[in-house]
Amino acid sequence: MLRTRFTERFGVEHPIVQGGMMWVGRAELVAAVANAGGLGFITALTQPTPDDLRREIARTRELTDKPFGVNVTILPSINPPPYQEYVRAIIESGVQIVETAGSNPEPFLPYYKDAGIKVLHKCTSVRHALKAERIGVDGVSIDGFECAGHPGEDDVPGLVLIPAAAKALEIPIIASGGIADARGLVAALALGADGVNMGTRFLCTRESPVHNAVKEQIVAHSERSTQLIFRTMNNTARVADNEISRKVVEIEKAGGVFEDVRDLVAGARGRRVFEDGDLDAGIWSAGQAQGLIDDIPTCEELIARMVAEAEGLINDRLASFVR
Repeated sequence: MLRTRFTERFGVEHPIVQGGMMWVGRAELVAAVANAGGLGFITALTQPTPDDLRREIARTRELTDKPFGVNVTILPSINPPPYQEYVRAIIESGVQIVETAGSNPEPFLPYYKDAGIKVLHKCTSVRHALKAERIGVDGVSIDGFECAGHPGEDDVPGLVLIPAAAKALEIPIIASGGIADARGLVAALALGADGVNMGTRFLCTRESPVHNAVKEQIVAHSERSTQLIFRTMNNTARVADNEISRKVVEIEKAGGVFEDVRDLVAGARGRRVFEDGDLDAGIWSAGQAQGLIDDIPTCEELIARMVAEAEGLINDRLASFVR
């Protein structure tokens, strides 16, 4: 049994987190992670309305009696979602853990705190993690440059970022980016983290609600099978290598601006990848951890294997080095 500050504070069995993923963080996956002893997050904005989120939370409760949370990512938008109403839906549904990401979560923290909700905030730098700690979050997920989605603009990999954060912070730290197995879990703990967050690895599980062609492509991909888009726009995103992501990079290199790629990167196109299995329909997030993934297990199989192998690494291999 691996016990850390994270498992104690957030009330979960294993220090393994399935972070919020757009179109992916749904009841089936979240409940499977929870039943296996990890912490899963429903992605709030995958649900079209706050009432839909209420129903998804209720559906998750029908599938598990273990702790789970809801991810709320706040990003700049011409027509922003009704964030306050989503927050109200979370509170009124009795959810006890929230993962925040994107913009500063400070305006919403009093509502979460008054409801007794613990908040885990996703960061890509130590300075942002320190700010999150100052405003009162209960833990941070620190995303290294290897991660899928938005790794920030500092390009600091986990091997440096995790210990730098551990040195600076007092609250629990979850390591994210490039982690897909027991080796990553043990390494993260050695670097000072209190647990790990995995996106790409949980995307490639049996309960993940995406087309099997996506999962098979992740297995076939290597650690080199990603593209960094929006680099020229200071909004870097790591996505799977495909026809569309390569085209976006080419347009950027030729001096293109967002309007030139808007249609290519539309969320509706990315959703088609996950739902229809058309791997070149749009862009879809995947990290360098693809190179460490060679099967499509259930969440129970994945988490049990990671914990058992991690205990073996700690008790046997690493212990053998000490004389």
